[in-house]
Amino acid sequence: MLVAGEVQAARDAAAELIEIAGAYGTPALRATADHARGAVLLADGDARAALIALRGAWQLWRELQAPYEAARARVLVGLACRQLGDQETAAMELDAARTVLAKLGAAPDLARLERLDRPDAAVKGHGLTARELQVLRLLATGTTNHAIANELVLSEKTVHRHVSNIFTKLGVSSRAAATAYAYQHRLL
Repeated sequence: MLVAGEVQAARDAAAELIEIAGAYGTPALRATADHARGAVLLADGDARAALIALRGAWQLWRELQAPYEAARARVLVGLACRQLGDQETAAMELDAARTVLAKLGAAPDLARLERLDRPDAAVKGHGLTARELQVLRLLATGTTNHAIANELVLSEKTVHRHVSNIFTKLGVSSRAAATAYAYQHRLL
């Protein structure tokens, strides 16, 4: 339905599927419902909510040892990350999905993935990616790694990695120095 542009019909079908999954509670139905809900939320432009549903679907598919379905969920996770500006995580998710789909010989899915896998170029100024700039902007306001993780729907470990990358790329060794650099070079 989403491919045909019938978002409302997809939304209605996903809601019905969520209701059925709630009634029966089997892991496969829950994974299918989370996947459908995530796809609809992504189509509606709510990447944050989509990411939560899609990561849940991916985890359930992994537990069910369903690699094809897990890879399809990962493609959507990658697209949600891209919508949120996290190009690095998007690339990682799409590459992981590509590897599984290639092993399974899923040629149509690989072709679709190749069409979708056109990430935005890294931000040219100072080598920071769009996601690193988001983290830097929050860091410059005094936001903690924990709060940044919550705001951007990332793990604290990922935020820590972004902060470390920012320090390396900017040639600084503290949050205060990164903030000063960002103001001096008009990155905020």
